[in-house]
Amino acid sequence: MIRIILRRFMVALPTLVLVSMLVFTLQKMLPGDPVLAMAGEERDPAVLSYLRDKYRLDDPLPLQYFAWIGQVVQGDFGISLRTDAPVTELIAQKLPVTIQLAAMAMVFALVIGIPAGILAAVYKGTAVDYGANVFALSGLSIPNFWLGIMLILLVSVEWKLLPASGYVSPSQDLWLSLKTMLMPAFVLGNALAATLMRHTRSAMLGVLRSDYIRTARAKGLLSPAVVLKHAFRNALVPIVTLVTLLFGELLAGAVLTEQVFTIPGFGKLIVDAVFNRDYAVVQGVVLCTAIGFIAMNLLADILYVLINPRLRHPS
Repeated sequence: MIRIILRRFMVALPTLVLVSMLVFTLQKMLPGDPVLAMAGEERDPAVLSYLRDKYRLDDPLPLQYFAWIGQVVQGDFGISLRTDAPVTELIAQKLPVTIQLAAMAMVFALVIGIPAGILAAVYKGTAVDYGANVFALSGLSIPNFWLGIMLILLVSVEWKLLPASGYVSPSQDLWLSLKTMLMPAFVLGNALAATLMRHTRSAMLGVLRSDYIRTARAKGLLSPAVVLKHAFRNALVPIVTLVTLLFGELLAGAVLTEQVFTIPGFGKLIVDAVFNRDYAVVQGVVLCTAIGFIAMNLLADILYVLINPRLRHPS
């Protein structure tokens, strides 16, 4: 197990270095000058010179990169050019919000998508299969922002069941926090459930056609035992891959949903930083997102070994 983790880590490390270089270089290529935006309307040359010297913006690009990555290794992502606050603090404030939203959305996706995929595979060609495929197609076709607006109009405005927008920390009021996150989590989870249903169905169909499944049924095992204990367990590897990748996407791709429901998460932070040319915040958020993806892939590798012990001794 440790050998597998170390091997994956050695692959992930150069990937992370390459991502950091791309993030830093491409950010610098964006049009606009953050110093001009920070200096205000008067733009005193002395102020401009001070800001460029403070943030080392006149240094050659390689020197800027090595200075930045040296700070990152120590856990310091720099200072926001806009608010003069440490980027680490901004990320620490916003990341838990997006993690909560992503976790609740993934719960919806798992509860809806996996059972629907299993049923569609078991009852292939029946009304259950067609219904599950219609659900998947609709979930993939309906835009998240439109579904969010419709839910706000129906559930919040008409029925007055849930808050229309905003965010409350679980430490302040757990029940109210869950209520405010319920609709945005369902909006994100609905689309993920559709994708998860299709992959679960495909993986289950491949396993259900295997010889050992026919042998298990021939031995008189009940159908639920065959489906859940034998077929589903062997179909889990591609499903685990998809779930970990989808969770990584949730951390980075909930921008529109956070905007619709006014949730102060990673989405709003990155949008504001891009518009304000806040280099340090953009670099910090994107790098954290890349680290999240790599961590999810490492988690998937560990889960592979737990699901299929034969992978502990690769040939």
